[in-house]
Amino acid sequence: MTNQRKPRGPYRKSAERREQILQAAYEAIDEHGERASLQDIAARVGVTQPALTYYFPTRDDLLLAVLERRDVLGKAFARDAGDGETVAEGMVAGARLITDHPGLAKLYVTLSAAATDPESPVRGHFAERYRGLVDEVTRDFEEGQRTGEIRADEPAEHLARAVLAVMDGLQTQWMHDPTVDIAAVAQTFARMLAPPPADH
Repeated sequence: MTNQRKPRGPYRKSAERREQILQAAYEAIDEHGERASLQDIAARVGVTQPALTYYFPTRDDLLLAVLERRDVLGKAFARDAGDGETVAEGMVAGARLITDHPGLAKLYVTLSAAATDPESPVRGHFAERYRGLVDEVTRDFEEGQRTGEIRADEPAEHLARAVLAVMDGLQTQWMHDPTVDIAAVAQTFARMLAPPPADH
């Protein structure tokens, strides 16, 4: 069996530097939203601003990488918190991620809106992201329908798209009014996905 070796020398250092830049960008945007400057991010890592372009050729490349990290950390957050066992828990975990990281939430809303422009450089990313999310949630809901957790009187794909629309909408509403308890609203909607009570 062939052993898989870790990158060494300049390759390892390059990967580490890219990771440092991405983490610095994540933290800066979490604090300041899309207003976070490349100069600030570069200063956090101790590199020049032009050096960032070696790892992330454009600002959009860096911002999208930050959003991808947000997705990965969001799943880890739900898993570590013990959430995600049910639809309601998964939606509440998503709501908590939004309220705990407002800068990242604002970045997501801003780029998602920009992606509606056919000429936007982030359009392809969001189109692919939604396709992947719809497929993933649809599969989960199909399984939930088989086990009786999810109502089976509506197509699983329609329910999956409704959940994604609700979470995106709650994120936008919370950006306008942080007093809205979006975790509670998410729980309410999740209860609507449960099978209707049987007639007695």
